[in-house]
Order: sequence, then C-alpha cells, then structure tokens
Amino acid sequence: MSLVLYRKYRPQTFAEFIGQEHIVRTLTNAISSGMISHAYLFAGPKGSGKTTIARLFAKAVNCQNRKKGEGEEDKSSSSPFAKARDFEPCNKCTSCLEIMEGRSMDLMEIDAASHRGIDDARELIDGVRFMPTKSKYKVFIIDESHQLTREAANALLKTLEEPPAHAIFILATTEIHKMIPTIVSRCQRFDFRRLTLPEIMKKLERIAEKEGVRIEKPALELIALNSEGSFRDAESLLDQVFTLYGGKEIKVEDIKDLLGLVEIELVSQFTEFLCQKNSSGAINFLNEIVEKGSDLEEFAKTLINYLRKALILKIMGIDDNPIISGLTKEELQKLNEQAEIFKEEELRKILNLFLKAENKMKYSPIPQLPLELAIIEACTT
Repeated sequence: MSLVLYRKYRPQTFAEFIGQEHIVRTLTNAISSGMISHAYLFAGPKGSGKTTIARLFAKAVNCQNRKKGEGEEDKSSSSPFAKARDFEPCNKCTSCLEIMEGRSMDLMEIDAASHRGIDDARELIDGVRFMPTKSKYKVFIIDESHQLTREAANALLKTLEEPPAHAIFILATTEIHKMIPTIVSRCQRFDFRRLTLPEIMKKLERIAEKEGVRIEKPALELIALNSEGSFRDAESLLDQVFTLYGGKEIKVEDIKDLLGLVEIELVSQFTEFLCQKNSSGAINFLNEIVEKGSDLEEFAKTLINYLRKALILKIMGIDDNPIISGLTKEELQKLNEQAEIFKEEELRKILNLFLKAENKMKYSPIPQLPLELAIIEACTT
C-alpha cells in the first residue's frame, strides 16, 4: 500500500518545514542552547504543522548524533534554518530511525479525542515515572488535548507542575479556549497561524516535482485556495488529483471539475445584474444555473468570496494588492470595474446579505429562496 502524500512528504528536518518560522526559530534555539522545557502547548488550526513540529522536536532532542554535527548543510533550501546543524536530527541514528518508523518506545502519541478520561490520564501518569528505554527524554505528544475531561486534565496537572527530568510533554490543540487555564499556565505556549497561499503552493510544487507530475501553476493555486490554510488538506486534495489525472498534464479545468467549482465567469455575470440593480434579471439568471445543474451552495460560496474581493479592492485599490489572488488579469479588471460602481457601504451591506442567505440555505425548503430574497434587498438598497 502506497503512503498518502501528507505522510510520504512529512518534513524530517526543520530545514524542510515551510512556514511557522517564529516557532521553528524559538524551538531550534532552545535545542541548540540545551534550554529544554518540560511542557509545550501548540495551539492553532488544523493542518498548520503542530504534530509535525512536535515529532521533529522529539526526534531532535533525542538524536544520538546531533551534537556531533551530523547532517550536511542543505544548500538547495531557502529556509533560514538550513545552515544550522546543531539542532537538526541526523535521521540515521537508532533513535531517529525508530521515531521515523513509528516504533520508538520513548515517543508516546496520545489522541485525547479517544483517550480523554481519568483512567487514561492515570495510565499516562504511571508511564511518565519510568525512565526512557534508549533515549535521553521520554516525549509525550497529546493531540486534541482540549478534549481531555476536567478530571483527566486535573490529574495531569500535578505531573506538568513537577515532571521527572526525563519527561517532555507536548500538548496540541485546535481549540485553545477549551483548555483549562491551569494547564495553559504550566506550558510554553506557541500559537500556530493558518498557512499562507505562497507557503502552501511552495510545498505542493515540491511534491509535484518529486512525483514527476506536470501540473499548471494556476491549478496548484486553486488547490491551495481550497485547502483553507491547511497543509494536510492541500496534500490530500493533491493526492486525489494525482490519482485521477496523474497520467497527463493537470490543468486548472481539471481541478474545477474535481471540486465541482462554479466558474468565476458565472459569478461575474450574476454580479453585473447587482451592479445594474436588476433584480428580475439576477433571479432569472440564478434559476437558470440551478436548472443547468450548478451546485447552489458552491455558487453562494464563490459569490461571497467574489464580493469580498470586490470590497477589498474598493478599500485597498488594485495595485500590488497581496490579498487578491486566484483571478486572471481579465477577471481582476472586470471585478475592479464592478467594485467601482458600488459605494463601500453598499458592498458591505450586499456581502452581509449573501452571507446570511448562504447560512439560511441549509434550512430552506426551497434552496434558492434565501438568495432570491437577498437579491431583492440588494437591488433596492
């Protein structure tokens, strides 16, 4: 069985990791200086690299060759961490190999979603007391740690306050607000941010190159846009694309077909009716695309994204705008022309109307009715 892409191309060194530079720099400095804390808290959205960095950290602190300067400088990498060698795991020693192959007795990964009770916490605490089998540290990675019950979290608290010298805890969570404050206060906290479009595209380009698959840059950009800032989601989608279209050059149209995306041209035409305040034309157009089989929910999402870009253009202008992406030069020019027709206040109101309509569609007996009501109100504003 072949590995899925997000597992196959999981970074094995800090130099390979893309994004989260502030976190990588702090952790690698701690490794280099030997200032290792007993507990870390990684908070951030899914697919932002929390577990990957946790495993890299566990591997680096236990690497048997790290202080000997193993591992050559990665000259092909633009990462600011590529030249440093005293914090990188060698990926050759027994400890590194066991962690990479998922058979290390000194790296414990616990999913708090399925092991959240007091008995699970007590079992974990009992395991902390034992010395590492081979390594310097025994590392405990607790994923989705916010799902621990209050009783389990309180049981863990005492161990986090006074852990044995050989134990390191790394708690990962997507919902930091659900963590009890006493747990948070005992950990060094690192906030992971959602990945940017260029960061995700950079990794996707590397994977496509290594897999020997030809794929257009706009197609990669579309995949990155639909990953919503998650490396894992982007890699999973790319895996799906390779499986379906791997034998040919992959074009942006292939991605649109796979995702069932609504063409920007349709949304642009629809927006033109709003510009003219032509409610009957907009309603007829909406029902025509429904009859032709377009996904109404996908249309609503694409429309909201389109109107958001129009509002941003209205506020910031078209020149060197870093927020606007995913449009051709012609599409961007048309969007800018439409944005110029509206006042900023009008665009804000219209965007809010369609946001509310998109939410109401889930419960409406007639799916297009909330959009039709939004059209009428938008055209009479």
